[in-house]
Amino acid sequence: MAFALVPTLLLLGACKAPPMDEQEAVGTHAQKAAEEAAAPADTTGKATEAPPVGNCDATQVQSLIGQAYTDNIGAQAQQDASARDLRVLKPDDVTTMEFVGERLNIELDEKSVITGLRCG
Repeated sequence: MAFALVPTLLLLGACKAPPMDEQEAVGTHAQKAAEEAAAPADTTGKATEAPPVGNCDATQVQSLIGQAYTDNIGAQAQQDASARDLRVLKPDDVTTMEFVGERLNIELDEKSVITGLRCG
C-alpha cells in the first residue's frame, strides 16, 4: 500500500502552486505594465501630462442662442467667454474631436442662427 501512495504523492507534488514570492512578483510586474500602458506618451515613449483644461467659459455667452451669427457677434462671444480661439461649426462641417480648452465653438443651423455655444 505504501508503494501506491508514493506515485500519488509525487504527482500531487508536481502540481503545487509557485511560491508566493514569485506570484507577487508576477502580479507587481503586471500592474506596472498596465499602468505604463494606460499613461499617455510622447514619441519617445515618455509619459506626458494631461493637457490643461483652459479658461474658456461658454456659460457667459449662452444668451446668444437663437441670434443670427455675424463675425462681430463671434468676436464679442470669444472675448466674453475668455476664449483664445474661435471655431464656427455649420451643418455638415467636418470637425476634429480633440478638446481645446481655450477654444469657443459656435454651432449654427442651416440659416446661420446660433444653436449652441461650448468650449472645447
